[in-house]
Amino acid sequence: MSAVQPVPPNPPVAEKSWGDAAKAYLDRRAIIMLFLGFVAGIPILLIFSSLSLWLREAGIDRSVVTMFSWAALGYSFKFIWAPLVDAVPLPVLTKLLGRRRSWILIAQLMIILAICLMASVNPIDDSSLVYMAVGAVLLGFSSATQDIVIDAYRIELAPPSLQSVLSAMYTAGYRLGMIVAGAGALYLADYFGSTEALYSYEAWRNTYWVMAGVMGIGVITTLVIHEPVSEQVRAPRKTSDYTRLVSVFALSVVGFVLVFANVGQLLPETDSAVLGFLIEIVHLVLSLATALIIGYFLVKAGLVQKQVAVATWVEPIADFFRRYGKKALLLLALIGLYRISDIVAGVISNVFYLDMGFTKTDIANAVKLVGVIMVIAGGFLGGLMAQKLRMMQAMMVGAILAAVTNLLFVLLTYHQGSLPYMYMAVIFDNLAAGLASAVFIAFLSALTSIRFTAVQYAIFSSLMTLLPKVLGGYSGTIVDKMGYPFFFIFTFAIGIPILALIYFVDKHIVIGDNDDIYGDDDNRGDDGKPSLTKANPNLTDTNEPPRASE
Repeated sequence: MSAVQPVPPNPPVAEKSWGDAAKAYLDRRAIIMLFLGFVAGIPILLIFSSLSLWLREAGIDRSVVTMFSWAALGYSFKFIWAPLVDAVPLPVLTKLLGRRRSWILIAQLMIILAICLMASVNPIDDSSLVYMAVGAVLLGFSSATQDIVIDAYRIELAPPSLQSVLSAMYTAGYRLGMIVAGAGALYLADYFGSTEALYSYEAWRNTYWVMAGVMGIGVITTLVIHEPVSEQVRAPRKTSDYTRLVSVFALSVVGFVLVFANVGQLLPETDSAVLGFLIEIVHLVLSLATALIIGYFLVKAGLVQKQVAVATWVEPIADFFRRYGKKALLLLALIGLYRISDIVAGVISNVFYLDMGFTKTDIANAVKLVGVIMVIAGGFLGGLMAQKLRMMQAMMVGAILAAVTNLLFVLLTYHQGSLPYMYMAVIFDNLAAGLASAVFIAFLSALTSIRFTAVQYAIFSSLMTLLPKVLGGYSGTIVDKMGYPFFFIFTFAIGIPILALIYFVDKHIVIGDNDDIYGDDDNRGDDGKPSLTKANPNLTDTNEPPRASE
């Protein structure tokens, strides 16, 4: 049983027609998320593919180029500083713009600064690469911070019933931003005169300046949108408390960086992919453990009051387990496994297309153009579906489609080089991925407590990709040993247990304000409150503060 006693939720949301559900995409809040999603999608490829091509054209070794991808580690560990974003107000700006908008603005200005710093460095000079690395790390940290605050802003902006629409619009904007920072940056670099045969630093510098200018769209958006109304009651703290919190975090980060930079030289080198992966896990765990130990002893030493540290870093996690009790483990299992089928399959997709005899142009047209369009369309479809169905029903549809569409790639192995079969697989797979992603984001948003919006969602979003990405690292080994048909059947099979998890969550836990578990007003208990109508008496409903309403 949950420690929280069942209480009546808000009145059930009236069932919407398909027309009303579609009109939700014209809601002002949905348009806001389209613009915020666009600027959130800009930075990531300026660290990955676009930067990789810049460095390769400059003649940088592949081993060095791939190391720059570590600059994006902030996306995986953003939950560590998300509590600071939730707790610490910014001087002056918080009073002028509000807690969320002020942090979004600061993150966007830091992103622009990082992009300009990268643009000022010519990587052809080896001695300047360290400055490029500093810029890339700052860009990864700043863009991850922007993601933290935008997710919190989205959840506080609208009720759970509208979250699927907001997530679909956010995803659409994010994909458009990635296109601008990916394909757009490559077109610009080529237009300004840099090619693999004739490298031009000025061309890439101008390209990154343009990308910094594009981020101005985000700054304008942040200044014109409104701050969401928050029902959170926050304990007043002294400025010194916030300063000490930031100091503990900064010193812990310094410890992490020092251990990560130096311990790696002491660990053994190996040619084995599996052993090398395990060594890197040990490397990362030691670095994280050092940061945690430093933070713990700083709190013990009194640098920050224990109750302040607990309220910032421990209470958001404790709140989740208080609300759901032992059922929280069921929810965490579903969060960690829901996207496993399509993420694992997607890791090796481009290599698969090449092995099936398709050219790079075929792949670009199908995956980068048609595939992106279908992901966006799937997101919109998922948003519509989540308004018409109960949350867990929409989750079930998304899980089934994500798993079943992997079987289309098995079919493609028997029609190698066939463009019709390729487009069929790409269209349905990306449509399913977009749909599943939209309903899953709405699910995570409904789970997130309005008391700890930024922290809990950052934890959930990090957890949802952890196991799939780890398992995805072995996809090439599975293919080498068993072949593509077995691999895609395997990715279909690992999606089946997810359906059981969804069933049990639906049976025992209330998710979202469109999950009417109380029935008609006449169905009341002795205390005058509505009675649960589901068969399972252990159904959990939690006493959450009110969110934004329709």
